[in-house]
Amino acid sequence: MVTLADTEAGGVRNGPRLGIETRSIDYVPEAERHGKVSTQGPFWFLGNFQFFTIAIGFIGPGMGLGLGATTLASVLGILFGTLFMAFHASQGPDLGLPQMIQSRAQFGYRGVIIPLLGTLFTFAGFNVVDTVLISQGLNHLFGWGIPIVVLALGVLAAVIAIFGHDWLHIIFRVLFWASLPLYLIISGAILLGHVVPSTTPHTSFGWVAFAAQFAACASYNITYAPYVSDYTRYLPRGRSRSALVWNVYIGASASAIWLTVLGAWLATYFGASDGMVATSTAGNAVFPHLGTLTVLVSVAALTATMGLNAYSGMLTLVTGLDCFADVPFSRGVRVAGVLALAALWLAVSLALNANAINALYDALSVMLYLLVPWTAVNLMDYFFVRKGHYAIRDFFSLTGIYGAWAWRGLLAYIIGFAASVPFFNLAGVYEGPIAHALGDVDISWAPGLLVAGVVYYLITRNLDLAAERPAIDASDKAFGINL
Repeated sequence: MVTLADTEAGGVRNGPRLGIETRSIDYVPEAERHGKVSTQGPFWFLGNFQFFTIAIGFIGPGMGLGLGATTLASVLGILFGTLFMAFHASQGPDLGLPQMIQSRAQFGYRGVIIPLLGTLFTFAGFNVVDTVLISQGLNHLFGWGIPIVVLALGVLAAVIAIFGHDWLHIIFRVLFWASLPLYLIISGAILLGHVVPSTTPHTSFGWVAFAAQFAACASYNITYAPYVSDYTRYLPRGRSRSALVWNVYIGASASAIWLTVLGAWLATYFGASDGMVATSTAGNAVFPHLGTLTVLVSVAALTATMGLNAYSGMLTLVTGLDCFADVPFSRGVRVAGVLALAALWLAVSLALNANAINALYDALSVMLYLLVPWTAVNLMDYFFVRKGHYAIRDFFSLTGIYGAWAWRGLLAYIIGFAASVPFFNLAGVYEGPIAHALGDVDISWAPGLLVAGVVYYLITRNLDLAAERPAIDASDKAFGINL
């Protein structure tokens, strides 16, 4: 169980720390809060600003969808999906905790292990796909050995995650300014007609392809939902909630829209099927070595994003272990967690020989299935049921007010997941009857969100929130929180 002394162990200094981060899943006291809301926009912008995102734009054209329809489906899907991740941002400064610790209020001290399995799969899965995309792309372009690239990526990402929160923000800021002008030049050259197409474009339309592109884009930023509070929890309490949500929303959606549409153009006019190769070809068509430079900077951005995944994965792993054992919130535990995850995703990446684009699409689908019911329950509880009022101290107590297994959240999660199963479409693995009837389109996110959220809201109508008030007041007093 966390104590007030634990929260002060990291010292009191308001400002970025350039050493290895001392915090883990514990509460960040106000004296250590730093940063600006305005930095969240560029941070989440870079999270999508690499050729991983470009590959999302290949899905519609690969199914015969024209550029205009692919663009429309992408924009609508991203704008919709980003709503859910952006609203999680306000939980960080309000509670000073990583995202998944707060989920103990909905699922219980030990019950949270169920959505934790889904989120841990997300972090590891993204790093596997990132590693495959980078290593295969660099091998194709420059002949670099895949095992060497895989190991180098793992080491760099792990080091970034070990140094932690403040270093992630610094690295993301530097890479944001390094990446922006390169993609501006390439995109501007395309708009001005200086990049000559190599294939004849098609203008066909199909609802199946449109829905597939929309679903992939909606899922892309929904899968960021378990991350967001991890990188806003050091912001000072009391900052404008709307400003924070808007910064995250605009940053994450703008870059995703930009590069997804760029990917759709490259797929339509270049017949591209590899994001890295397409970026190199388009950039070098503007002037020599621009594409090569853009690829290398994009590799750096995607490696930093792998560090982001490893950091949040470590927090998820520590949270899971803490459900069943007394885990110290120490640097040693953090480092061990990062190294364990790195070993896992590196082993899988070295063993994986599947086509990168297929792996990308399948991974996004599985992640979406697991995360959608959780985000629905979490946001419904935060904004409509408990309305941001929690006993932070009880998140770290098995005998606290949230209990070991919170049946309401678990039931809503299971029902929401079950409702989405008939809509699943995993090629070669399982196709639900409704997905088949819809022409193989997977829209499982829709019933998953709706059913889990509505069920949770209905079964919490009799929740005695007044009984939680004394514990909330005691917790606020212990942590020196003045609301």
